[in-house]
Amino acid sequence: MELSFSQLWYWFIVMAVASYFVGCFNFALLISKIKHKDVRKMGSGNPGTMNMSRQFGLKIGALTLLCDMLKGGLPLLIAYFIFRGKVFTGTDVLVSDLARYVCGVSVIIGHIYPVTMRFKGGKGIASTLGMFSFALCCEYWWMIFVVLAVLLLTLFYIWASEWGSMGSLLGVSLLAVIQGMIFYFRYSGEIVNGYVVAIFMLLLLDCFLTWFAHRKNIAALLAGEEHHTSVKKLSHGKKDS
Repeated sequence: MELSFSQLWYWFIVMAVASYFVGCFNFALLISKIKHKDVRKMGSGNPGTMNMSRQFGLKIGALTLLCDMLKGGLPLLIAYFIFRGKVFTGTDVLVSDLARYVCGVSVIIGHIYPVTMRFKGGKGIASTLGMFSFALCCEYWWMIFVVLAVLLLTLFYIWASEWGSMGSLLGVSLLAVIQGMIFYFRYSGEIVNGYVVAIFMLLLLDCFLTWFAHRKNIAALLAGEEHHTSVKKLSHGKKDS
């Protein structure tokens, strides 16, 4: 079934706005409030998985990670099933490829710059991991093994190097490259098509957002002042200070 952009533009706006507000919901803040604390006033002050793990332990960090991954992936998954099998008029470009990343990136923007928290949210890693995990696996079931391998490699890097931020960024970037390669081969004959260019721009935007959100961590890492993240300590219930 073919659909023109004139039939879809308002749906893209609705999906983007709805996904943004989904992203504004911060699970780290909710979980810390349940524990009668405010994670924004603890440790690095970042309401995200890494700081939750350092302050409340690995189990709470894992719960935060799971919730944020679901937040990043579910809006995208809904968009995929709504537009699955439909293409833009006169092209072979799947509407679902553009729609799901409009939703995914909107969630990330909402997570990093939530209007509900004066535009001071988390750094978007967990939600981005969820976004790419759902995006890759919803089309090819076997991609779950690729995603798990990337997640395990990311965890191993953090465990071995104790550089939590850099490990997370590398994991996100690797998933973005995998998705980019799939789109490149899928649309090799239409690579300059406006819809295809928009899809790649969304992938680049997401990478830029997550790296930009970690700019202080990157500067600290280059200066040799970055906070170490010891998975060994966290797994034993010790605060990583």
